[in-house]
Amino acid sequence: MTDFFFLIPIALIMGLAGLAAFLWALRSGQYEDLDGAAVRILIEEETLFADTRADQPPSPCDTAPTNTHAPRKA
Repeated sequence: MTDFFFLIPIALIMGLAGLAAFLWALRSGQYEDLDGAAVRILIEEETLFADTRADQPPSPCDTAPTNTHAPRKA
């Protein structure tokens, strides 16, 4: 029985902390764009960054790798 005197206030404090965290998330705009993240995964990155990459010269990572090593002798 004495355990309830400790468990009930702890449960109430944890519930109030969860409610406070939920209200903070609502006020800070965490739930404003629920569909944006779901649709963003379907959009390819090339279409998003196509205009920014067109002005830049190709990086060494964009070119095909060349074989600079001599072939092994059998």
